[in-house]
Amino acid sequence: MAVPEVIPIAYEPHGRTEAIGRYADGQFLGSVTWAFPKGFRLDAGWEEHKRLYAALHTFDAKGIYRDSQILCAGTWAEQQRTPAVLPRARAHLATLLRALPRRTYTDIAIRPFQLTVEGVLFGLVTGEDEGEPWAELYPDHLGFAPPWDGLYDT
Repeated sequence: MAVPEVIPIAYEPHGRTEAIGRYADGQFLGSVTWAFPKGFRLDAGWEEHKRLYAALHTFDAKGIYRDSQILCAGTWAEQQRTPAVLPRARAHLATLLRALPRRTYTDIAIRPFQLTVEGVLFGLVTGEDEGEPWAELYPDHLGFAPPWDGLYDT
């Protein structure tokens, strides 16, 4: 079984896919997640390199990628000094979501896409390991696989 051209992602209220759905111009996928830049090594100073992002990706009705709005709300080190980093990221995502006309939270189906911002990979990346197809949402690390029912694994 190959990776489908359009990959379903199930809406999960109060879960990791709580900010997905449809709006007047297509579909959207939002998240707040921590990430390290590509190639970072966990030896020294990791606290300054682990960043919290608020991301909103938009797609047309057929699941073709359109655009992304991504904000770095701060680092793990900043979060330890002042707990404002996580609320800042959540508030930014909420503002972006409110701007989507006729927004409804529901299952979506999107095509793979990827972009790199500040050295961090964002997107829905596909591949195959030992003949088994997979898709993974980055930097959230949500994995999708057969039976392609939209449910994820972490």
